[in-house]
Amino acid sequence: MTGEEKIRRAFQNQNWHEIKVTDSWSIFKIMAEFVDGFEKLAKIGPCVSIFGSARTKNENPYYKLAEDCARMLTERGFGVISGGGPGIMEAANKGAYEAGGKSVGLNIELPFEQFHNKYIDRDKLLEFDYFFVRKVMFMKYSQGFIVLPGGFGTMDESFEAITLIQTGKIARFPIVFVGLDYWKGLFDWVEEKMLHAESNISPDDLNLYRLVDTAEEAVEHIFRFYNKYLLKPNF
Repeated sequence: MTGEEKIRRAFQNQNWHEIKVTDSWSIFKIMAEFVDGFEKLAKIGPCVSIFGSARTKNENPYYKLAEDCARMLTERGFGVISGGGPGIMEAANKGAYEAGGKSVGLNIELPFEQFHNKYIDRDKLLEFDYFFVRKVMFMKYSQGFIVLPGGFGTMDESFEAITLIQTGKIARFPIVFVGLDYWKGLFDWVEEKMLHAESNISPDDLNLYRLVDTAEEAVEHIFRFYNKYLLKPNF
């Protein structure tokens, strides 16, 4: 029984369709997504999330790089979580699936471009209406993030993780941005403007993430982190 079905049963004397369209009752639809996510992911084991653009084509070098990251993570004993869609997300699930590892997809329902890919394990596909519920699942059940080139969504997910770690709201875990040519300009600006020019962050905040250029460097950074620190829940 899904979380939504459980909540429907709890409120079986109400008109569910009328409840869903009112702001005050939408909390139950949100609760249902949390229940489904927690129940499916609670025993999933150590996983690393791989982020990147849904628009990346399979002939793009970053697609192959994401596959390589996922395969190497699987060889090190980690499962792989993606956003469930095409592009970099598909490459991440493909790498994990073909290497025989856990392949998790947290798909979001959108009016365009988002459909779940075929490399997600059947019992590890979740569908979300709400971005914020989906992001909680990434933060709670990932032991690291590997971030490949992407757009606003990729930056939203990765910078939320940096913020939560910076403010002590979740346990620290490794965040690796892969692709110096793509990311270096952004993080040069972070250091020059946010840190030195305006003092809006602290020097230690630059240690919350790592920039690398290869799949080997990304996976090795995560592996070294957990040679030093014990795996533990993020909340």
